[in-house]
Amino acid sequence: MKNDVESAIEPQSLAAIEKTRRNIFRNTALGIFSTLAVSPKAANAFANKISSKYDDRPKRRGPQPKDLNIGTRKDMIGEPYQGLKQCGAAPNCFSSTDSLEEDPEHVIPSWKWPKSVATKKEAFEQLETVIKAYEPGQKNVDGGGFQIVTSDTDKGYIYVQFESLKNGYIDDFELAYMENENREVQVRSSSRVGYLDFGVNAKRINYVAKQLRGMGWDAVGVDPETHQDYVLQNSNA
Repeated sequence: MKNDVESAIEPQSLAAIEKTRRNIFRNTALGIFSTLAVSPKAANAFANKISSKYDDRPKRRGPQPKDLNIGTRKDMIGEPYQGLKQCGAAPNCFSSTDSLEEDPEHVIPSWKWPKSVATKKEAFEQLETVIKAYEPGQKNVDGGGFQIVTSDTDKGYIYVQFESLKNGYIDDFELAYMENENREVQVRSSSRVGYLDFGVNAKRINYVAKQLRGMGWDAVGVDPETHQDYVLQNSNA
């Protein structure tokens, strides 16, 4: 038998109360799930990080760009071309497929494998080996480690994510082959969030380029003489 309070409530009101109860339960459950999803444990850096000191610090990875890899881009006058994603205006990105005339601050030369390397597959196997041997924390960058997300040596494409140690910033690094190019590999390294990169992308590119030159590659890094504005802005930060 219903109690006096419940008997005094109209059936429609009872339904509304029950609906409210269900909503409260659902929202509470979603809140708990959201808290677990962004817990410090879920935000830990990559396995090859150099330290666990900042594991409990909130991370700012930023969203992964949706238009990575070789694709159809448009230059300043709207003409299409094939290449990697363009850099924005910020001094935190380098790409070898942008036009030197249109974007000299972000353009670097593509890398070229030696004639002793017979195939594209062999060239990208060498690139993969160099990336796997990368040292997190070199020159105080990428202390959060790195992860090879995609490595397709047959097609000629490697995509790697590098992470900073303290704040968990993710940088996207790509190596790609474009059809009909003569032993050339296109390079792109870019930060996801923020304006400056404090020299991180240049240090990463120069490290990898140096290893490749030791293997006979023609691999130019970021030259301070040709990217003076980048060096100036990130040095004064």
